[in-house]
Amino acid sequence: MPDVSAPYQPGTPCWVDLMVPDQQAALDFYRDLFGWQGEVGPPETGGYAVCSLGGKPVAGIMTAMTPDGEVPDPPLPSVWTTYLATDDLDATQSAVSSSGGTVVMPAMDVLTLGRMAVVADPSGALFGLWQSRDFAGAAVVNEPGAVIWSELNTSDPDAVTGFYAKSLGVKTAPMEGAEGYFALEVDGRAVGGMQGLGGIDGLPPGTPSHWLTYFAVDDTDSTVDALVRAGGSVLKPPFDMIAGRMAVVQDPQGGMFAVINASPPASG
Repeated sequence: MPDVSAPYQPGTPCWVDLMVPDQQAALDFYRDLFGWQGEVGPPETGGYAVCSLGGKPVAGIMTAMTPDGEVPDPPLPSVWTTYLATDDLDATQSAVSSSGGTVVMPAMDVLTLGRMAVVADPSGALFGLWQSRDFAGAAVVNEPGAVIWSELNTSDPDAVTGFYAKSLGVKTAPMEGAEGYFALEVDGRAVGGMQGLGGIDGLPPGTPSHWLTYFAVDDTDSTVDALVRAGGSVLKPPFDMIAGRMAVVQDPQGGMFAVINASPPASG
């Protein structure tokens, strides 16, 4: 079901947000591409914009700032961040450190919404941790314009397999029909994927380990055409694969993501 009503299980991707030099330009771009509604937030949240789809929160967009709240010059690179749910942020943060990861931004309160931290796995892939209070995360997924999949592309699959199991209870299992691809599982349910960095060609040389966000679309080719007309770029043109027709792209400010028109599961 597209609407999320139950709390996210620990280890499950629960939210994504985009850090960009020009927040308003990003709000305009994703409004036109995915139909999101959002506006620059109040000063007490650093202007953070919670974008909605059909009136439900779907993703965040914020101005790229240094930890002390300054806009850097030159600007920081644009990047989408995946947040994994936890029910005990302090314990998870400690487990990240003891399992070979790095704490980049220590645990902090976000008003009454929840608590967050930003960490990196042993291969250097950055991701967020989110312990919900008043805000659980994305309230709509798996429908056009919303997140449908989260994928870890890593330089060291063996090292990170143990890391995510120890720190977040996320296990890996080979994905049937996709050689070299692994499902990330929480309580036996696939919540994301993992592959080596060479799994997707077309990425810029030297691309570091990263989490890649997939957004669902009705028509991959027309979405990519619209993105290009709006100033975005294509890293991997539309192609057919086991889960549907997808492409890997960048928004006009360089934020990388994937779009996919997912095929329904094969029956019987």
